[in-house]
Amino acid sequence: MRAWVLLSAVLWYLTGVGWQRNSERTEKGFIYGKPGHPVKVYVKLHHNSPVLVCMDFKRAEKETVDPTYLWVGPNEKQLSGSNRINITNTGKLTVKDFLEPLSGLYTCSFSYKTIKAETQEEKIVKQRYDFMIFAYREPDYSYQMAVRFTTKSCVGKYNDLLFRVLKKILDNLIFDLSCHIIEPSYKCHFVKVPKHGLIHELFIAFQVNPFAPGWKGTCNESTDCEDTTNHNILQARNRIEEFFRSQAYIFNHDLNKTLPAMHFVDHSFQIVRMDSCRPGFGKNEGLHSNCATCCVVCSPGTFSPDVDVTCQTCISVQIYGAKSCQ
Repeated sequence: MRAWVLLSAVLWYLTGVGWQRNSERTEKGFIYGKPGHPVKVYVKLHHNSPVLVCMDFKRAEKETVDPTYLWVGPNEKQLSGSNRINITNTGKLTVKDFLEPLSGLYTCSFSYKTIKAETQEEKIVKQRYDFMIFAYREPDYSYQMAVRFTTKSCVGKYNDLLFRVLKKILDNLIFDLSCHIIEPSYKCHFVKVPKHGLIHELFIAFQVNPFAPGWKGTCNESTDCEDTTNHNILQARNRIEEFFRSQAYIFNHDLNKTLPAMHFVDHSFQIVRMDSCRPGFGKNEGLHSNCATCCVVCSPGTFSPDVDVTCQTCISVQIYGAKSCQ
């Protein structure tokens, strides 16, 4: 039986008849240096970095004689080719399978020669380019929802019964998505409705969460599990939204029946997305304006021990992605 039909039957029974984010990327997908200004680069966890070019865009458009490139990583050690680091002979750097500890300052020292045509005099020109690379994750989504139902009275067992039945129906509706309803609550209020006087209404609130028991089984060993859980929670949101839309349709178009005393209040459905970050990550729109919606790895001097959306200050932390203040 479809969920909206089931709830309709319950309502009649209860009451009866009545009522890669950054600004220096070019069209080629490369990121160029900017003399005197560190370029911020954001790399999704377990993905490869974009190609970092040890040169500014203007320089790259010109002929370069005897160029040399030297890359230094966050540990201030010279970088060389490995299974994780790829450096081409033209100074382009890619970091593979990016992890939290790989975040930090990447510096490239670039030099080349200029040669005077008339004298063949050679001059070495040196330039340094800084790239601040940060690991990031997508935030975990959940949805805070609110609806209203009319009721005969604020006193009596039917209000609580409706509340429990509604929660069970919604849980069953999204069970296969490994999502569930958490923090449900309701209050009964008197509402003055224009041309209808005072009526009783239940104000119901709940959160749709993507981490029902066994949720990790949906990841299929994926390293980016938030992609899966966010996909599932979006589907759950759509199902619940359609469920309440169907409730409104039933009572607005079934003119042959008298409305039950307890029914969904049309246009009362409200929804707000709530983001959270995994431990070791947080949001900071001021510091990371090019990745304002991302959960960016906590920098040294900060940490995040839980699923909050901000990194807390801790001067003793010296690593990226700290989950505790030690």
